[in-house]
Amino acid sequence: MKKAIPQKDLPLSDYLESVGLWIAGVGSQYFGPLTNGCMLSEEVGEVNRLLCRQYGEQRYKAGEEPANFKRALADELADVMFVLACIANEQDIDLADALVRNLQKKNTRDRSRYSQPEHKEQAYAG
Repeated sequence: MKKAIPQKDLPLSDYLESVGLWIAGVGSQYFGPLTNGCMLSEEVGEVNRLLCRQYGEQRYKAGEEPANFKRALADELADVMFVLACIANEQDIDLADALVRNLQKKNTRDRSRYSQPEHKEQAYAG
């Protein structure tokens, strides 16, 4: 029996499971690690492309600018998350545990890393 895809407040573990179910039902199997790495680079590139055109020196081509930038960016970030979930699932990595460990590292090793005045950059006022 297929689980319904939640519409809001999707816990990471449920998201990873939903990706696995989608792969099993629609994709049949995960791509290999190299292909997933390439797909991740492609999706991150699409995020960067939007950011570069919205905030950088490049501009959108005629008819290319999204009607809603934040929505377009959110969609591309979700594509990145999907590929990350595929990589984690395919490699049998507990991504939720890895994220907790990463936050713990940030709160110990990097606790004062960015509080030094000489390391502060001008904050983006977006």
